[in-house]
Amino acid sequence: MFEPSSRYAPIPEGRTTEASGREVVYKLRRFLPAPEALRLLVEVTVAQGDRLDLIAGRTLGDPEQSWRICDASNAMHPAELTEEPGRVLRVPVPEALA
Repeated sequence: MFEPSSRYAPIPEGRTTEASGREVVYKLRRFLPAPEALRLLVEVTVAQGDRLDLIAGRTLGDPEQSWRICDASNAMHPAELTEEPGRVLRVPVPEALA
């Protein structure tokens, strides 16, 4: 259903059966980790024109891992993290989610 590196890959699946008898498989709710519980890899100061995918590519080696920076910053609106140059972002150690 999801790539192994997706934040949703390790989330357990739920199942429900519709009135028609069709079974629907879905992912259970993902709870954000407490940012302070994530081990810090590096702190990055946002520069003019920075984007989360660029920062994730530079620090984590994969631009699609930008969600890890969002988790470490408790961000519900990822674009806000790079709106203001000079902001310091926490980049966590990429650990497997359990």
